[in-house]
Amino acid sequence: MCVEGVSKSSIARIMKISWNTVARWEERAAAAAREFNKCMTLSYELTELQLDEIRSFSGGKTHPMWIFTSIVVWSRLWAATTVGRRTYKNTYQLLADILKSGVILRAPFITTDGFEYYGRAIRELLPGACIHGQVIKQWRKNRVASITRSLRSGMPNQLDAALMNSEDSEIINTSFVERLNLTIRRGCAYLQRKTPCHSRRPERLADQLELLRCYYNFVRPHRALKFGGITRTPAMQAGITSRPWTFRMIFMAAHLAGSVLIWVCVSHRTIRQSSLARAA
Repeated sequence: MCVEGVSKSSIARIMKISWNTVARWEERAAAAAREFNKCMTLSYELTELQLDEIRSFSGGKTHPMWIFTSIVVWSRLWAATTVGRRTYKNTYQLLADILKSGVILRAPFITTDGFEYYGRAIRELLPGACIHGQVIKQWRKNRVASITRSLRSGMPNQLDAALMNSEDSEIINTSFVERLNLTIRRGCAYLQRKTPCHSRRPERLADQLELLRCYYNFVRPHRALKFGGITRTPAMQAGITSRPWTFRMIFMAAHLAGSVLIWVCVSHRTIRQSSLARAA
């Protein structure tokens, strides 16, 4: 229920248990999901990325908090997330986490909004090795008045080739990561608008997002990834796994102490990297 946007208080009322019990179970589940994400979300191909941020607050509205999100467009995989202030350090950390777990076979196409630190982080981590497009929206009376698209890194012919090779994008856009942001807001009670269930501590918000990311990537079938009678999860589409997981399977894998889970992850990563090398 907590990954479908139900608050702890509501879960406690529905299940007729203590609020503290719900909080304790969610904390343990988030720890298992974090370890699972770390071991399993590996060796996915980075071709087209979109990065964005969600504004929230923790403890009070005088303490703004930002959730940096990212999506691999072709597989709809939620690649990484960072929770903190809107600083260069967190922007750099988000992109570094993506590059550490993903595989680059050709220059990736990265699209961001107008936040200034994206360009700096991309130049430092991928100097001359990517196409960076930027989308800036001008708002007027809570409506988008104009949209400016520009190429910040790379050559125009590289951009044309990236858009031609893309299965989803015809122009520079951030539509897919913005749709992911909506899914995150609907799936996390802390981030829903006009709700009293805001986060009191940043750690609890980060835990909830790790649990939701595990659910989104490995458990929940994605309606945009329906092929015939099969609806895949983002992890299936990215080639990380061959079937949907359940929370029971995820928690059992995390409970089997690190040895078994690490062995499975390393074996899968070796097979995945071999197949990517043959494809290259």
